[in-house]
Amino acid sequence: MFRSATLRLTLSYLTIVMAISLVFSALLYNETTRDLSQGLRSESQSIFSQYPIFQNDPSLNLQPTHYYRAEAHRILIRLIGFNLIVLVVAGFSSYWLAEKTLEPIIAAHDRQRRFTSDVSHELRTPLTAIKMESEVALLSTKTPTSELKQTIKSNLEEVAKLETLINNLLKLSRLETTDLKANFKAVNAKDMVEQAVKKLESKSSNHHVLIDVPDKLTLYGDSDSLEQLTIILLDNALKYSPKDSKINIKAYLNNHQTILEVEDNGYGISPNNLENIFDRFYRVDNSRNKGQESEGYGLGLSIAQMIADLHDAEITITSQVSQGTSVKVRFPSSKT
Repeated sequence: MFRSATLRLTLSYLTIVMAISLVFSALLYNETTRDLSQGLRSESQSIFSQYPIFQNDPSLNLQPTHYYRAEAHRILIRLIGFNLIVLVVAGFSSYWLAEKTLEPIIAAHDRQRRFTSDVSHELRTPLTAIKMESEVALLSTKTPTSELKQTIKSNLEEVAKLETLINNLLKLSRLETTDLKANFKAVNAKDMVEQAVKKLESKSSNHHVLIDVPDKLTLYGDSDSLEQLTIILLDNALKYSPKDSKINIKAYLNNHQTILEVEDNGYGISPNNLENIFDRFYRVDNSRNKGQESEGYGLGLSIAQMIADLHDAEITITSQVSQGTSVKVRFPSSKT
């Protein structure tokens, strides 16, 4: 598909270049031959006026039209050669430029294709589990009530996973299509962080979450998405930290930037995983959470990255296996 598009785009570029070259050559040919004709005519008249014998002797063949035709022919041959060189150079250049032009489109298409494939796979897994458990329960007419209840409970858990996946996909879609900057305003960082911690209170009951944010520190942005960003970072810290461990949430000013930092003493992330940590549907191996079943769908940090980008912020992760992880989001100077 993109091969033919590359060739068509190459032909379009080449047509434009050659059209410009031919027009320029035609103008140059007309201008040059006109000046040549005028010069020859002027020189001939000067010579004939001074030496009439040349004009009256045809054997000398000094008429201006003879020289004009010969020189005009040479100019035409040179311009044809020049245009052939332009054709070859422009052909290769147009093909290279066409490939460069289509590179981001091809990359976006590949990302979309992988995204669709990943979504299909992630949706198929819980749906298959729901279907199989329901079929097993229906095959037997003597299934105990306790087993039916367990099947329903398991199916509801799978439905909850599907709901989480769909909600995250909707968040990604909204972030891609909504102009968040229209809702930007000064947001109190401490209030925002405390609200995020409160929403994860049930998950954080087995951890020590410490908040270190100045009372008057503000961030400039969309309050809902900033809260969502904090929830994602805190949720990851809780998910991959052992019970009774400390998680620090800080916000402070540094070099004209406002930095939001979530730091844990958890299992850490290996360098190989750090390279792909922000990719959609990417989940680290089970060694990060000590063999526990990996939760989520690998969309959280993709959403966090997008929120940071929409706020012109930079998000970085540093981590060491078995020592912990620190996530920093560097926002530009707050506006008031």
